[in-house]
Amino acid sequence: MLVPLTHAASYHLEEKIMGIVIWLVMGGLVGWIASMIMGTNAQQGIILNVVVGIVGALIGGWLIGPMLGAGSINEGITIMSFIVSLIGAIILLALVNLFQRRTKH
Repeated sequence: MLVPLTHAASYHLEEKIMGIVIWLVMGGLVGWIASMIMGTNAQQGIILNVVVGIVGALIGGWLIGPMLGAGSINEGITIMSFIVSLIGAIILLALVNLFQRRTKH
């Protein structure tokens, strides 16, 4: 039997869904900008841009964020969290390009 959600549980669910939507939108934007900077935009579609942006945000939040004293996008969307995510996405694309060049030779 299904139990209806309470107001608090409903609000918490809406908050989680909104967080996922923000991650997808910001990930797409960050991935797209990073792919334009790295010259891989023609090779990537929107799904790959989102993946690169989200993974880049994780890398940036883990590596770059503590050095710059900036939070991740989870803690709020700021200019610094966007820059940290962008740097992480650029690092990710640089590593992917490096490995692709090595496997071609």
